[in-house]
Amino acid sequence: MISHPSKHCTVELQALPSRIGQVRRIVSAQLRYWHLDPLIDRAALGVTELLTNVHRHARTDKLCTVEIELLLDRLMVSVRDHDPRIPVIEDAETFATCGRGLAMVAAVSESWGVRPDGEEGKVVWFTLPTSPAAPEPVRTTLRTSVGKTAHRFAEVERPVDLTRPGHAPARSAVAG
Repeated sequence: MISHPSKHCTVELQALPSRIGQVRRIVSAQLRYWHLDPLIDRAALGVTELLTNVHRHARTDKLCTVEIELLLDRLMVSVRDHDPRIPVIEDAETFATCGRGLAMVAAVSESWGVRPDGEEGKVVWFTLPTSPAAPEPVRTTLRTSVGKTAHRFAEVERPVDLTRPGHAPARSAVAG
């Protein structure tokens, strides 16, 4: 039994650089509407990489469909195009300026994959968990001046990963 209905958003576009930025803003706005702000950066990065692959590698028309779907405990983002060739992750040269898109999608997502879509197309997808496994707060007991027991949450410092930048909200300098 499904306790919450799924939510769905679809955008059809031609994968051109100007359109990719627009779709990134649409995805960000939709995730804000669904109150999934912590997923915006990873979803925007993933959809940007998948659309860039369509722009750079897909044969013929560059037409594609982006779908985001909120399931019970994960967000599914997929890009459907009309090129049946299946992409693969390859090792990029150290100073290469391209070739890391799928590796980045794999790094920021919970899972990802590719499936054929009929005889002339494919769907590349990734998922993000909607409820991160956050550490439970540590409970401590305090004695008040009148001898009653009070409970409070202790501050727990999270380890800092210096290889990753801190979270910054997605913003655009372009109106719309």
